[in-house]
Amino acid sequence: MKPFMVVLYLFTAVSFCNAGGSRFSGSQQNAEVMKHLKRLNKRPIRSIQSPDGDIIDCIHISHQPAFDHPFLKNHTIQMRPNYHPNWINDMNIKVTSSPPPSSSSSLYKDKGIVQLWHVNGECPNGTIPVRRTKKEDILRATSVKRYGKKKSFTTVAQPSSTDPDNISQNSHQHAIAYVKGEYYGAKATMNVWNPKIQQINEFSLSQIWILGGSFGSDLNSIEAGWQVNPDLYGDNNTRLFIYWTSDAYQATGCYNLMCSGFIQTNNEIAIGGSISPISELHGSQYDITILIWKDPEEGNWWMQFGNGKVLGYWPSTLFSYLTKSASLIEWGGEVVNTAANGQHTTTQMGSGEFPEEGFGKASYFRYMEIVDESNSLRDPKDIGIFTEQSNCYNVQMSTDGNWGSHFYYGGPGRNPNCP
Repeated sequence: MKPFMVVLYLFTAVSFCNAGGSRFSGSQQNAEVMKHLKRLNKRPIRSIQSPDGDIIDCIHISHQPAFDHPFLKNHTIQMRPNYHPNWINDMNIKVTSSPPPSSSSSLYKDKGIVQLWHVNGECPNGTIPVRRTKKEDILRATSVKRYGKKKSFTTVAQPSSTDPDNISQNSHQHAIAYVKGEYYGAKATMNVWNPKIQQINEFSLSQIWILGGSFGSDLNSIEAGWQVNPDLYGDNNTRLFIYWTSDAYQATGCYNLMCSGFIQTNNEIAIGGSISPISELHGSQYDITILIWKDPEEGNWWMQFGNGKVLGYWPSTLFSYLTKSASLIEWGGEVVNTAANGQHTTTQMGSGEFPEEGFGKASYFRYMEIVDESNSLRDPKDIGIFTEQSNCYNVQMSTDGNWGSHFYYGGPGRNPNCP
């Protein structure tokens, strides 16, 4: 039987975040901000106050921001994927249960990761949870137009780039593992931390990148993971996030549901919501599993979070290169270093520890897999690693029977070897 469908139309590569303009002053600015707030914050069926200060609005699925654009009239909402990659139902969101052979099992507890707003309620069927945008959130952006967007067009690690001028001019730094080829998705389990951020306009994240095209103005990217981003959210909470772009972060795409694009179908997970608990140095390690894959029938890119929670999809019509397949998969960490006062900042990546510290201290990605042309999850081959400044943040690859393909990564930022 065909899945239940709702009819709407998705205009190719349109980003609804393009409303607004440069930062204004006085009444003109206020009018632009209030207009954008009205556009983002739909009338909720139910609102839930989260202990972390967020307000989660339960929005009717057909009223979500993805469908605000006047051209979004005839797209058919795919309520569930037609196909899952092999072994998808084996994934869990829980405390790691199989540490490397040299690790202590005492660092594991039988307790899963949750979103804090669940303490005070849940969204009914037929709705999706959306974190309410506040006026001060938009005012922190450089403009209404740029709200919810990455501020730099050079945010993806370029493993083949060794030009020191490009590296020094790019405030984004990475510690990643990657594979090149033809791919239809990727999966990994990553432990969750709360890295310290020195400047409000910096962030630290860990994620999967699904990439297509060159590193020029036509780069396609689908991204998902966790992040600490005080400029975007107004706090230092660790949050689940997604991102997409079809033109190298220039005009299209945004974080979470802050523009038209990603279509959410799940009523349990708030994208952009806080996640808890967090891994501790020498303490319990908590991790999440993320899978992104291309439905071979409809062509949409689906995301699953944890134990079978399919969140929704990016319609294939948003993209050019990713309409067919991805050519590069990256797993790992990214930070923004503003070089405050002419020095590298102390913004941490991952746990803030270097990878050689190992389990219980360093951040990790484990069970790395790719989705191949037969819609099967496979161990990646010919994995490379890359970082721009290994004395600031580094990555260390490993393979064993318990964790499959995995790596440790991260670092403290400024230190005696990273001035």
